[in-house]
Amino acid sequence: MKTLNYRVILFAFALIFGVVFSIPSLTQSEEGKKITLGLDLQGGLHMLLGIKSDVAIESRIKSMAASVKYIFDDEEIIFDDLRMVDGAKITFELLDKDDVPKAKALLKKELEGTVLQEDGLKFSLAMTIEEMERTKKNAISQAVDTIRTRLDSFGLAEPTVAKQGQDKILVEVPGIKTQEDEQRIRELIARAAHLQLMAVDEDRIARVDSMSDAEAKSYGDVILKDVNSPEKYLLRAIPVLDGSMLTDAKVGFDKNNQPVINFTLNGQGAKIFGDFTGKYVGKRMAVVLDKDVYSAPNINERIGGGHVQISGSFKLSEAHDLAIALRSGALLAPVYVMEKRSVGPSLGADNIKASMMALMLGFVLVVLFMILYYGMAGVIANVALVGNLFLILAVMSLFGATLTLPGMAGIVLTVGMAVDANVIINERIRELLHEGKSVAKSIEEGYNKAFTAILDANVTTLIAAVVLWAYGTGPLKGFALTMGIGILASMLTAIVGTHGIYQWLLPKIDKNRLGFWFGIKKEGRK
Repeated sequence: MKTLNYRVILFAFALIFGVVFSIPSLTQSEEGKKITLGLDLQGGLHMLLGIKSDVAIESRIKSMAASVKYIFDDEEIIFDDLRMVDGAKITFELLDKDDVPKAKALLKKELEGTVLQEDGLKFSLAMTIEEMERTKKNAISQAVDTIRTRLDSFGLAEPTVAKQGQDKILVEVPGIKTQEDEQRIRELIARAAHLQLMAVDEDRIARVDSMSDAEAKSYGDVILKDVNSPEKYLLRAIPVLDGSMLTDAKVGFDKNNQPVINFTLNGQGAKIFGDFTGKYVGKRMAVVLDKDVYSAPNINERIGGGHVQISGSFKLSEAHDLAIALRSGALLAPVYVMEKRSVGPSLGADNIKASMMALMLGFVLVVLFMILYYGMAGVIANVALVGNLFLILAVMSLFGATLTLPGMAGIVLTVGMAVDANVIINERIRELLHEGKSVAKSIEEGYNKAFTAILDANVTTLIAAVVLWAYGTGPLKGFALTMGIGILASMLTAIVGTHGIYQWLLPKIDKNRLGFWFGIKKEGRK
């Protein structure tokens, strides 16, 4: 028998690689990298979220007000009566007309996309229509990125988070099996995590229990409740700083071993925080999260370094989820659930059973057809088909890819596509044998003549798979991934592998038994 050639050796290594790295997924062992089952195969949570993008405008206005205050304080521009009006614009009054040119130049430089109107020393600042539209679009894009980051940080495997239409977000989280897990995920997704440090209005807080929201608003204040008690706080509506200046948040423990959140501010935030605490020693600053006051400690001295702590009688899991939400950033606009459904594990198991049945049936039918029609050539093609299936599973396992129901359909389709190349090759070989050429020459020319047609067909299909993967979402990506991997694997197994097997077995191929080897009756050679 002829010595093993490099094609057979390469195919053998590919087959061993496929088998070894497929084992963890096939056996579902604890060790090794495995394929992750999608929502439709293992059950989980499906949600369609809406977003209140108009709220993003109000948040942007509030952030602009805080920036105006910081800029004027930093440049020692004297101003008064800085407040927001109807969540749509900012008004303030300058006290020195000599500061007007400087103030206008600073606002134009620092706050793009705004319109400044003046009436003597009184000014109003609002966003342009274009800036409002951009802010709404940014709110949706930011919500998609933030929710995806939160779910990834939570440790969930391959969640799907994608924009749908103009103002909706699709979220699919596989592996959620209990009501408790579902509720925790929903709270993590929907939590705004809007952190603000706000000054307490010490002059009027004694009357907070009898004060209405409208009266508080007239003073430029807002009334917020304590998260752990009925106590109310009267706070300056314009925050000292917000969570956009936060760089990190971690769970820690206080002196009583209770969970707390320690967060760190960026350079600008640390400077604002340090300057404020230095200027208002003896006053109070409230730590506000999603319109709830978590603490309002006295400022005893200037606090530098930009390190702040949130305490609030947290459970450890609550502190962990809150730290994730803070690290991932606040949602610019709140989201709400428009549609929710849970896929149970039993339904996922039924999907797997049906898909496996389709895969096995398709595999058996293809194997039988190849053997009955092509004889030993069909057996060789089937060996390549088995190798192709193992390679698909191995590659998906190594990358921790998610297998969905459409992905299973992609594998079933790949079973047929994987033998397509060998069908073309075998037909070319049979044509040459009918012409009377030798077995060796028929095999070599058969592969050479078939290669171009096979390459063209596979490349065009691969391009379609890449486009589906790039622009599709969820199930489409799963289908495109398995099909793409299957195409690349079949190029190795069905062309390189089978060619090497023919070269290896060539001395054993009986020229008088071409019907056995290639499924034809006519014998001839040249």
